[in-house]
Amino acid sequence: MSKPYLLHMITAAKNLSPFDVNMAYDAGWSACIPYTQVTLEEIPGLTQDAIFSRGPKGVARTGIFLGGRDVHLALEMLAAARAAMVPPFEVSVFADPSGAFTTAAAMVAGAEGCLRGSHGSGLAASRCLIFGGTGPVGSAAAILAARAGADAVIVSHLGLVRAEETARLCNQRYGVRLSGADGSSDAHIRDLMAGADLIFNAAAAGVQVLSADQLGAGRRLKVACDVNAVPPAGIAGVGVMDNGVPVPGSTSGALGLGALAIGNIKYKVQQGLLRQMHEAGSPQYLGLDEAFEAARRHVD
Repeated sequence: MSKPYLLHMITAAKNLSPFDVNMAYDAGWSACIPYTQVTLEEIPGLTQDAIFSRGPKGVARTGIFLGGRDVHLALEMLAAARAAMVPPFEVSVFADPSGAFTTAAAMVAGAEGCLRGSHGSGLAASRCLIFGGTGPVGSAAAILAARAGADAVIVSHLGLVRAEETARLCNQRYGVRLSGADGSSDAHIRDLMAGADLIFNAAAAGVQVLSADQLGAGRRLKVACDVNAVPPAGIAGVGVMDNGVPVPGSTSGALGLGALAIGNIKYKVQQGLLRQMHEAGSPQYLGLDEAFEAARRHVD
């Protein structure tokens, strides 16, 4: 009898995401086993329990998924799991905390595609504002935008200190050059919008971070991306189904990318990476960069 495909799903949170479980089963995994409230120190032991119990052939049908809400912890867990492998006892590992990596990858790749289609250029030298940039999706998007050559700015409604703290942490850990900005007032937001080429909204669902008047201050704005699918729109004028269409009220003809258009790319990326683990037959180590590579393929 052939061995089943087992995906060990690990999170530091109290609960595993039902979204991730559904995606994993739909990608072909036979069983998804949850491990909750796991610490970084427990990862090597759990990893070696998974690899040594099935033999060299069984590890090809075994995977580890890392969830949670902390993008930095998820990447640390990914590194710890990889370091615990003892070839040929080696399994695939995929980190996607709260879907942040695949969502951020879809958002940035989608914006990049809109730029290329409308202006013939990528993200290089563009000034990108990331609203909600202190959260998991926002910080992941800022890292990807910076790595693609953008001048990426984390904007926080809680003020400059919070934004700069997040930017500094990302810079230290990932070798990028992010900056922070104060988004706590209408005047600050208008000043930021005056120099923006792209904006990403990754703030909490159901909260509008940019009004129509504030959007109109972006006189050189090219693309506006909003992952908020809960009314009201996070960016005024950007509809959930928008996929590279002009944003009403934009004084620069900016194109909008809405939550469901971004979500369609995100779904394909996460599903594809889960299937890649399932079908590759060799160990796969998948994180933020791999999610972005996959998203770019779906946009291209």
